Amino acid sequence: MSKFSKRVAEDYNRFRRAFQWLTCNFFVCNFVKLMYDYKVEGRENIPQDEKFIVAANHISGKDPFLIPCALKKPVAFMAKEELFEKFFSKKLMDWCGAFAVKRDKVEVSTIKTALAIKDTSWMLGLFPQGTRDSSQNIDKITKGFATFAKVTKTGILPVAIIGADKKIKWPFCEKLTIKIGHMIPYSDNVDEMMNEWCRALSELTGKNFALA
Repeated sequence: MSKFSKRVAEDYNRFRRAFQWLTCNFFVCNFVKLMYDYKVEGRENIPQDEKFIVAANHISGKDPFLIPCALKKPVAFMAKEELFEKFFSKKLMDWCGAFAVKRDKVEVSTIKTALAIKDTSWMLGLFPQGTRDSSQNIDKITKGFATFAKVTKTGILPVAIIGADKKIKWPFCEKLTIKIGHMIPYSDNVDEMMNEWCRALSELTGKNFALA
């Protein structure tokens, strides 16, 4: 599993960029546009000449493929190590630029990979909730994404995915919206960045959030 947990800048090459674009844009997003009432809001909030971390809510298996399409930028996602155990999902995750992480701890290789991604044209992508959550609350958030922002000295771009968890009965009967919020500036205060992200996601999704 170690070969999928540590990446260097050279791993984010033309092949992986092309493969991610083909998977996300040609297959997933074209399917979504055919089957959902799909739209993206807030593209004007995406920095064009600045590195950032993409932090989104997680409600469906489509989420990691929707975000690069919505942002029009390559995104290297942290993915649970279980996704690298089976042949098909392992190849898909690997070729799309994802890298394996342990759920219970942040390893040195993960930090090195995050720093390596900063030296490429890719953005680091994370799901702060860790697993899929379609509840009406913004909770069970881990601080890891804010810690990576501190370590890499990059801001956080909040992204809300709404409707991707809805089952489709007929084309265009369900709405799927990607909302891109305002950048959360880099700070040495991890708790402050985490709470800012939670507040932003609450505003974008309409879900509940209360400081502990």
